[in-house]
Amino acid sequence: MRNLLAGLAHNQVFLTTFFAWLLAQGIKVVKGVWRERRFDFRWFLDAGGMPSAHTATVTALSTAVGLTQGFESPLFAITFFFTVIVLFDAAGFRRAAGRQASTLNRIMDDIYLGRGVPEERLRELLGHTPVEVIAGGIVGIGMGLIFHA
Repeated sequence: MRNLLAGLAHNQVFLTTFFAWLLAQGIKVVKGVWRERRFDFRWFLDAGGMPSAHTATVTALSTAVGLTQGFESPLFAITFFFTVIVLFDAAGFRRAAGRQASTLNRIMDDIYLGRGVPEERLRELLGHTPVEVIAGGIVGIGMGLIFHA
């Protein structure tokens, strides 16, 4: 276990990727504290919001791999296409699922309003807007460049 932790502590690609995720999630936590005047540790793990931590993480990974292994390397090609898939998922499928959850929650409100029927609300903030994805990409690529410098 000690060797694993020591290896990760010296792995530039891992550190770049981890700190890009941490920065993106940290921004969301700060925004939540500012907006709600309270702290909730779960904000570190929540999906959705500005900037996209998924995007920041995978773009930092691709950037770090490209800068350390070369943009012509097979490993960069793998991380690049992995990044593209995650970006489309974040802005496409997960965004659509969030919209469906919002619509279903409104339908449930209309049906059960005032009747005291227990209801479980669906999570609506699943995906990201294109702006959130772009902001996450900027965070990720920026962290990749900073850690490489």
